[in-house]
Amino acid sequence: MEELRRVPLDDPDSLLPGGFWAAVTVWLERPQVANKRLCGARIEARGRTLRPSAQAECGPRQGQGHGLEREPGQGSRADREGTAPAADLDLLWNRVSQSLVHSNPEILTFYGPSLGSPPEAAQELDLVLRTVIPKASPHFPFTEPKKELVVQDVSSGSVTFLPLEEDNEENLEVKMSNVYQLRLHHSEGEWFISVLIFCPERWHSDGVVYPKPTWLAEELLSKLARWAVENRKSEFKSTLSLVSVLRYGRMYQELKEKYRDMVKVWPEVTDPEKFVYEDVAIATYLLILWEEERAEKGITTKQSFVDLGCGNGLLVHILSNEGHPGRGIDVRRRKIWDMYGPQTQLEEGSITPSDKTLFPGVDWLIGNHSDELTPWIPVIAARSSYTCRFFVLPCCFFDFVGRYRRRQSKKTQYREYLDFVLEVGLSCGFHVQEDCLRIPSTKRVCLIGKSRTYLPSAEVWMDEQRTRYLHSRQGLPQSLPGGGHAPSVPQIAAHDDDAGHQDSHRTFDAGAECMPEGLAAERGTGAPATGLWVPGFCPREKAERVRNCAALPRDFIDQVVLQVANLLLDGKRFNTGNSEAGSLKTWNGGGSLSLAEVAAELNSETLQQLKRECGGLQTLLRNSHQVFEVLNGRVHIRDWRRELQREKPPEGKRSLSAEVFKTRICWFFTHHPDGCVLPAACCPFAHGLEELRPSQTLKKQRQAP
Repeated sequence: MEELRRVPLDDPDSLLPGGFWAAVTVWLERPQVANKRLCGARIEARGRTLRPSAQAECGPRQGQGHGLEREPGQGSRADREGTAPAADLDLLWNRVSQSLVHSNPEILTFYGPSLGSPPEAAQELDLVLRTVIPKASPHFPFTEPKKELVVQDVSSGSVTFLPLEEDNEENLEVKMSNVYQLRLHHSEGEWFISVLIFCPERWHSDGVVYPKPTWLAEELLSKLARWAVENRKSEFKSTLSLVSVLRYGRMYQELKEKYRDMVKVWPEVTDPEKFVYEDVAIATYLLILWEEERAEKGITTKQSFVDLGCGNGLLVHILSNEGHPGRGIDVRRRKIWDMYGPQTQLEEGSITPSDKTLFPGVDWLIGNHSDELTPWIPVIAARSSYTCRFFVLPCCFFDFVGRYRRRQSKKTQYREYLDFVLEVGLSCGFHVQEDCLRIPSTKRVCLIGKSRTYLPSAEVWMDEQRTRYLHSRQGLPQSLPGGGHAPSVPQIAAHDDDAGHQDSHRTFDAGAECMPEGLAAERGTGAPATGLWVPGFCPREKAERVRNCAALPRDFIDQVVLQVANLLLDGKRFNTGNSEAGSLKTWNGGGSLSLAEVAAELNSETLQQLKRECGGLQTLLRNSHQVFEVLNGRVHIRDWRRELQREKPPEGKRSLSAEVFKTRICWFFTHHPDGCVLPAACCPFAHGLEELRPSQTLKKQRQAP
């Protein structure tokens, strides 16, 4: 037995020892948070027993809350995946504990200092059987899921991880070489956390499920020490809590390989890797959710779907390719739609919540960052048919009409909005479940309505309750603080903070004349309602407004850039730079000002025009990349010497290519009192008209048929 490392804990909020067990729970249930080579863990069973040295029978105790508990929601799924049922944990513990006592008696001292206590003072142990699931990776193709029996001893502050492997008779036994323990110590008013290995000389590392001892001592222990004293609780569910993590990991890798070529041919202006792999992850989740739903219902027919506001349509394409009949609807056709082929049904049209926008023959409605339709999707699903279900992944915050207005300051805006959408689902008669997806986004919590809270015979009564709820929401004020009117839908989306969802924002056109064929349908079993369900709903405009300064007059932009540059140059911060002749001279790099300080120097008419056309001053300054650098809310004059010295440009910024080299006049050469800090040969911009080259982009556009 060897202690690899011991770390002191600073506990100003007196969270220990409870904080230690909270940190252990993270490592136990969500090991992928610490070990990025893992997909996750599945809890197979839990139990409670006595210490091996103090019991006559080693099996978990029954009664009074002790004994075995099948993990909620894991039973039927575990059975389908061939895992050991919870009822086998007592037999497993009997065999393991007896083997340890007789074959490795030294393990008793490893469990903790109080194991020598007499039987009447016996302490209880908590048992957890888990399966650790590695990520499917071409770098580690032979790594399989591994089972572990985890023994938690609260009295001694230790948790021991017993890796299990099959013997020749396919019985599980402890892999003694890889037994390790986490332990909490309290001595002389000080708290410590340590990691110990039972057989350090025999430790076997596969680099995934069994990392190296140095990783346990450095990476894992450091994370546990930090988590143990963090005074915060997550507002959200664990990731992938409603589906099989093992099945998810395998299917995601398969779909990622299958659709990865989409990244190479992506014709949209958005980041291809982000949107392709995000939609692959969402599709993986839905496919497994639907697969498990079919198993629960004992059916084989694959579920149908409609994606309301399908955007680039990739999610529809993947689900359709995987055998699910469905279609996507969006107000604006995307260039990539033509690449999918006829089997992917994508329709250009609008959705306005009414009797004409129902889908009685569809199993699932999908709202993937569906913006102003997000709160409406549970309503549309509920009124389409009794069997229609929904999946929504909220992003921007919309009420039934206009922007969602906060009502609770004790919650984050995101958490409050999720609770609102959940409330809508409940008010429509759904049992609503919440889960957290594994996608590259800050907005990754989904809400799912799979079943109803009422019988079909109560549909008319339930629809009356829905109508009352919709009318009650209309009674809430829709104006912004200060008395202004609520912004229109296009304004809301343009000012949303989550700019990473640019193409995933779904857009909808006003006017029933743009309705795709076949969209209007009879309600089915739902109770009828006349016309539009609420007045004032404002769908998105079909024509997407350009809001990146392109619509502003060039003279206006140049005037604002020059005015802000002069403000910064008045800071009188001088740098030494190179003149055209190569000799040293002082070059004024200017000072820095906050955005608020810059705005205070501009007149109100200029600020209003900026706000109307491009979202504000910050947008213009960021787009004037040649002149300015905006960091942490402060504006600086860009020093191109530092730009050229960077070996790798910052993420999201592209270095100037040969195609655009010298195609624009150097602003510093023309306007800076000291000229450009770079010699003409090094500057990517033209020092005078004689150096100016024609734009290759414009030339290509003219040559295009």
